[in-house]
Amino acid sequence: MATPRFSCGAAVQALPEQTHLEQGLYAYSYTITIENTGDVLAQLIGRHWEITDARGQVQVVDGLAVVGHQPVLAPGQSFQYSSWAQIGTPQGTMRGRFLCVTEGCEVFHAEVDEFLLADSASLH
Repeated sequence: MATPRFSCGAAVQALPEQTHLEQGLYAYSYTITIENTGDVLAQLIGRHWEITDARGQVQVVDGLAVVGHQPVLAPGQSFQYSSWAQIGTPQGTMRGRFLCVTEGCEVFHAEVDEFLLADSASLH
């Protein structure tokens, strides 16, 4: 039986040009790598993100595609994209999942484990 699976990883960097300290807004770019680690062709259809600042304020982002793409990935193929988020504290977290479907119309989710939104230079 076919096993659909996408594995996801994240890398974060501070985004100083979109950070506005006087307004209490901190921006971070994140790069997501999605790899088809299953054994069947599948497509990423949509996304769900929960972005939480240090005060517990949560922003929920749902939508179709990622940066305008709905990539179709064969087993072993990967797709990478970058986007950004803005929060009201110097640190926060982000987690989410992608809605995916196989060529046989089987729906599955690819989880993105929680990752830290923070300027690595400020953590030392």
